[in-house]
Parts: sequence; C-alpha cells; structure tokens
Amino acid sequence: MRFLADENFPGSAVNVLRMSGHDVTWIGTSAPGSSDREVLAQASQEQRVLLTFDKDFGELAKASSLPTTCGIVLLRIPPPAPGGLVK
Repeated sequence: MRFLADENFPGSAVNVLRMSGHDVTWIGTSAPGSSDREVLAQASQEQRVLLTFDKDFGELAKASSLPTTCGIVLLRIPPPAPGGLVK
C-alpha cells in the first residue's frame, strides 16, 4: 500500500511499515514543516493514504473533495514518546 506519514507520525512506525513491504513517504524527512494543505495535496497528487494524529485533516479533506484514490487514517491512540515505539 502507498502511505504518506505526517510529520507527527513516528519514524520507527514508518520503518516497520517499509519493512513490511509498504511504500511509505514520511513528511518528517521529505518535507518537514509543510502546512496541512501541502501535506494533503501531496497525498492526493501521489495517490497515498495519509497517516496522521492531527484531527484538522478531516475538515480540510472534506473541503478539498479528496479523490477516491487517497484517504486519511486518523490515529487516536497516544503517540509514542520521541525516540521510539512504546513497549
């Protein structure tokens, strides 16, 4: 699957997804500091599913009429502490 991980998505989780065979681009390394609109535009342009902890993307996606080739997964679990996944 093709994912775009938001800057707030843990890098260790990006690595796990990549090791599982998924095509993952991470904003944290490819375009840090991008606005939400820029991130959503990239997901749409590259036909990727956005992985994020940021609730703001719901309204933004609704207003922008995202194509069916991309989507958003909003994670509502506490993000792991910086430096790795919580064990």
